[in-house]
Amino acid sequence: MEDLLDKESVQKVVKVLSNFDASLKVEVLNSSARTAKDAATSLNCEVGAIVKSLLLRTEDNFILCLVAGDKRCSLNKVKKILNMKDVSMADAEQVKGQTGFSIGDVSPVAHSEKIKILVDSSLSRYENVYAAAGHPNSIFKITYKQLIKLTESKEEDIV
Repeated sequence: MEDLLDKESVQKVVKVLSNFDASLKVEVLNSSARTAKDAATSLNCEVGAIVKSLLLRTEDNFILCLVAGDKRCSLNKVKKILNMKDVSMADAEQVKGQTGFSIGDVSPVAHSEKIKILVDSSLSRYENVYAAAGHPNSIFKITYKQLIKLTESKEEDIV
């Protein structure tokens, strides 16, 4: 397998992380982290410590929701927060177009387009969480508080 750290999608994440905090590193896993369950198994951690990056389509734009791996994003709660009637999951083409990543690789950072981000407060149960880094076999570890700062996001109850 080629060196994943050299892949363009992973390099974008590495650059954002190193500009934010040089101690944050992308790790390459021997097994897939495409799903939260896969990532938790690979990392030997709780599924809830895995950050799921879910792109939602709104009436006029997109929003990225960062949710704990053991939770489901509530579209109804997101609709209330945004004060919108129409919010749905983005399709694979929209995910790639807005984030620059494929489903299963979506990092909370280094997107193609500027995207508003909501972080679910249930992730705060963990001091450290793990997020995708642009490839199904790459992740980065970050504290919950750093994740909020890095993504310039708003903490909400969205599950």
